[in-house]
This record gives sequence, structure tokens and C-alpha cells, in this order.
Amino acid sequence: MNRILSVVGVIVVLVLGGLYFGAFQVHETEKALKFRLGEVVRTDFEPGLYFQIPFVNNVRKVDARVQTLDEEPQRFLTIEQKNVIVDSFVKWRVGDVERYYVTVGADPRRANLRLSEIIQDGLRNEFGRRTVQDVISGDRAEIMNILTEQAGAAGLSLGIQVLDVRIRRVDLPEGVSESVYNRMVSARERVAREFRAEGQEQATRIRAEADRERSVIVAEARREGEMMRGEADARATEIYADAYSGDREFYRFYRSLGAYEQTFSNEDDLLILSPDSEFFRYFDQVETLDQ
Repeated sequence: MNRILSVVGVIVVLVLGGLYFGAFQVHETEKALKFRLGEVVRTDFEPGLYFQIPFVNNVRKVDARVQTLDEEPQRFLTIEQKNVIVDSFVKWRVGDVERYYVTVGADPRRANLRLSEIIQDGLRNEFGRRTVQDVISGDRAEIMNILTEQAGAAGLSLGIQVLDVRIRRVDLPEGVSESVYNRMVSARERVAREFRAEGQEQATRIRAEADRERSVIVAEARREGEMMRGEADARATEIYADAYSGDREFYRFYRSLGAYEQTFSNEDDLLILSPDSEFFRYFDQVETLDQ
């Protein structure tokens, strides 16, 4: 009886030990490879609890979360043979876990080294066909898109999925920075000169148009003024003619009074005439007019 109990106890211990050593869990952040005597037999594990045969099977887990390749800034030559300092990083994760194991041994450091070579070659090629001005001002987004596509295609052979390639910063060596700055200043000064020239041209055209319009307006005003004065003179002449024809003697007397007023308007005026001059004809008639 004791022997039976001992055997049963041994069996229970073996079963519990097998369950303990044979059970494994795959988390949401992991991918797993199951081996049988060193050969990969399964890789499609969903998150959960699984079992293996101890000493026959073994399991290796890899991190399935997004990884970051962030290296020190590197120097690259532009098409002008000028150095630029590029700081970039790459986001990637494991795609094909079996290929990832075969190519880099499921080691993220080895994967980063291989991926770094791919990215460095891509950066060297892209910067080598562009000018400094291009990579600083306008082509950075295009370069990142090209590198993401190229690295994604190359990453498939490593069993990794490249999510994004980003250029964090593009710096210039001190001498190149000063040269580019001076070039940008010259370009802005040229644009400013063009704007000033266009402004002066427009100002000259506007002033010429204004002068022309002013000349037209002044000429029109003068013409209308001359017409109005002519009409007024004609009307005055008509009135004088009507008055003269109505009472010629009174008209002569009225004209003489105007002449007297203009002649003797200043006390210092001196007029030497004969007493019987026609100019004083109405002075001789004062007594007649009083009577």
C-alpha cells in the first residue's frame, strides 16, 4: 500500500513538474517562437496560456512593442560637396518573428545595426543628390517619405516592420552655416530690391495717371470757367445795351459817375484838364439839376 502511494506521489510530482515547466504564457506585448529540438515549429501565438513538452520543446519570446533606433548625428555630403549634420531616428517593430530570429537572432541590437546601415545609405544617397538649400528648406518631408519606403522594403528581409523614419534636425558646420546665411541674406535683399523696383514703377505710373487726370480736370474747369465768363460778359453787354437804348443820357451820366469815382479815389491824384472839357460836362449842369 505504501509502495502504491509512493508511486502515485511520484506520478503527481512528475505531472505537476511537467505542468510547471511545460506551461508558458504569451503577453500582448510579445511574440513567441516554439522550437522542437532546435527547429522552429510554431510562431503564430496569440496572447494566452500554452503548454510544451519539457526537454523536447523550448520557447523564445521577443518584444513586439515599437522600438526606436536613435543614433548620434551623422555627417553627409550634399551635391555641392558640403557637409551637413543630420540627426534622425527610426520607429520599427517585429513583423515576421521567424525571419527576425533567423536573420538577426531575435536580437534588437543586431536589428538596429542592420537597420542603421540601411538608413545611413539612404540618407547618404538622398542628401548627395540635393543642395544645402534643398535639404534645409523644402525637401526634408520628401526625404523622410523616401527613406520610410526604402527602409520598409529592406526591413521585410529582416522580419521587421519600419513604421517611420524621421529627420529630427539638419545642422550645418559653422563655416557652411555662415555661407548659407550670407546666401539667404543676399537672396532676401534681391527680393527686396525687386519689390522696391516694382513699387517705384507702380508709384511712377500712379503719379503719372494722377497728373494726367489733374491736367484734364483743370482744363475742363478752365474751359467751363471761360464759358461761364463769356456767358456772363455777354449777359452784361446785353444788359448794358438794353440800359443804353432805354435812356442814353442816364447811361452816359452813370458812366461818368463811375469814371469820376475811379479818377478821384485817391486824395493825391492830380488831373489837369480844360474847364470846358467833355469830362466835366455834368459838373456844369449841377445848378441845372438842382433847379
